[in-house]
Amino acid sequence: MITWIVGLAGSGKSTLGRAVVDRLRRDGRTVVLLDGDAVRTVFGNDLGHGLADRMRNGSRIAGLCRLLEDQGVEVVACVLAIDPERLAQNRREFGRYAEVFLDVPWEVLEARDQKGLYSGARAGRIQDVVGVDIPFPRPAAPDLVLGADHAVEALERQVDRVVALMAPRSAQTPREPSP
Repeated sequence: MITWIVGLAGSGKSTLGRAVVDRLRRDGRTVVLLDGDAVRTVFGNDLGHGLADRMRNGSRIAGLCRLLEDQGVEVVACVLAIDPERLAQNRREFGRYAEVFLDVPWEVLEARDQKGLYSGARAGRIQDVVGVDIPFPRPAAPDLVLGADHAVEALERQVDRVVALMAPRSAQTPREPSP
């Protein structure tokens, strides 16, 4: 099962992803967390943050998902996901795939702004910030949409909903392994 958690910076992708992975591991499932920033680091921070490099990082994450899926490992990927074609391709390529969209209001994102991305972009100090000078196309057909409430109780409810989404579904069949 491949689960992509998508949303803008500060939406809580990594927080939710870590909590989901922790729950699945406690349940004895073999699962890996792929965070977009961590994948950049693993590959030597060789990509910038412009549109082309962001799309390349998305392709890398999809490739890692494919590799892990072929080995029977579940993946939770926390990805900005600004390429609608990448999301559509994920649906076509992965045997079991779910997309979770963290739909967080702009004012909440700016209030969180832990990395100073939004304030830096507004002040002209940072370029290539998704949602400011790179458009963020809302996912066309997410399997689950979650809001901005990240209180501990709310996070647990969100984890419950994502884990339920990841439960085996008989309607989907695994994709043939890549050669």
